[in-house]
Amino acid sequence: MQPDGQAPISSTDKQITSDVGTGMAYSKPRPLRTEEIPGIVDDFRCAARNTIEVGFDGVEIHGAHGYLLEQFMKDGTNDRDDEYGGSLENRCRFAVEVIDAVVREVGAHRVGVRLSPFADFVECADSDPVALADYMVRQLNMHEGLLYCHMVEPRMSNVDNRIPHRLLTFRKAFNGTFIAAGGYDREEGNKVVGDGYTDLVAYGRLFLANPDLPRRFEVDASLNKYDRSTFITRDPIVGYTDYPFLEDDHNDHSTIHA
Repeated sequence: MQPDGQAPISSTDKQITSDVGTGMAYSKPRPLRTEEIPGIVDDFRCAARNTIEVGFDGVEIHGAHGYLLEQFMKDGTNDRDDEYGGSLENRCRFAVEVIDAVVREVGAHRVGVRLSPFADFVECADSDPVALADYMVRQLNMHEGLLYCHMVEPRMSNVDNRIPHRLLTFRKAFNGTFIAAGGYDREEGNKVVGDGYTDLVAYGRLFLANPDLPRRFEVDASLNKYDRSTFITRDPIVGYTDYPFLEDDHNDHSTIHA
């Protein structure tokens, strides 16, 4: 799927293990050359400028879930021996340079950053996620007025299937608005905001299945049940856009209570 069949870029040449369940095979990446990185940083800057110019209020820099910036940040996927590899500071250098460039271009008040230090999506994991999260929060604090820090809860297998709530340290350390994400429902979201655990709660899977999620939460209505098998699909009809709104009379999806 890369232009001209080129290898995808990464911090490493390690190939992701094929997905046994779906049969999906991942291409072998090539590590970015040191001299290429400033150009990628500038691509982020340019993309942010274009985003604001077409009318968006702000941008979120995606430093999570195994995407390029996180591949550099985590020691499980960064095996470089240049100034972008090795120490925690070096591994975070690329992400910090991107954040700095975007903030200079559009202003800190228009920039949020998403981080998932505890996740290991697509085999992108770190041996010390607490240290990684702490370092990145301190880097974000260098930008006065940064719009927000958006962090993903660690996933844990609990008897009662509750959220582990391990982000409080970073919420306290961050100087601005803190957003927590990961497995929240309406009740738990209201609770953690009310308790001061976080400023805001982000919803992903529930929003995919409920295009009017804020309204459903407001009136405490039942929710469409999401279909995980359609989350990553090329089907032009099934998934994403076929979930009904609250006022629709016909509802072909199962529902769960908020």
